[in-house]
Amino acid sequence: MKLPMRVLLTAAVASVTLVACKGTTKPPTTGGSDTTTTTTTNPPPAGGKYTVDDLDKDACLRQRVVYFDFDKTDIKSQFQAAIGCHAAYLRQFPGARVTLEGNADERGTREYNLGLGERRGNSVSSALGAAGASTSQLNVVSYGEERPVCKEHGEDCWQKNRRVEIVYTSKQ
Repeated sequence: MKLPMRVLLTAAVASVTLVACKGTTKPPTTGGSDTTTTTTTNPPPAGGKYTVDDLDKDACLRQRVVYFDFDKTDIKSQFQAAIGCHAAYLRQFPGARVTLEGNADERGTREYNLGLGERRGNSVSSALGAAGASTSQLNVVSYGEERPVCKEHGEDCWQKNRRVEIVYTSKQ
């Protein structure tokens, strides 16, 4: 039963990646507490090959933060294209290594937030693996609430802290 689900997930990620790689821009949402950043994704260079320099130049590969809703581990659809780009890069460079740093906002106990950060990191790891990255290239670390990017107390700040950061420890 796991194989068909993995095949379906891989197909879904691949189709989302293909659609997103047409260079479209998602408009930001208005209202509500869920803010969406506008990202433009570009297809891989001619011939479908990335270079190591593309990690800093390609808009899709520069997207290295995946944000989550409160108390959730599901990857939002707006981040699927970036996951696909990073998976393609990792497939092309088998020596590349990534640390997935899971984070949570300040609400909840320290232990709960460490577990939540790990589950979020594992969610991104699974999505990268389903898109073709080797699990041996991926390392998950949870910081829970210990490394906030915003230290204010409110939803606008908390949603910036509910994230997984994709950190390349080896680029090729």
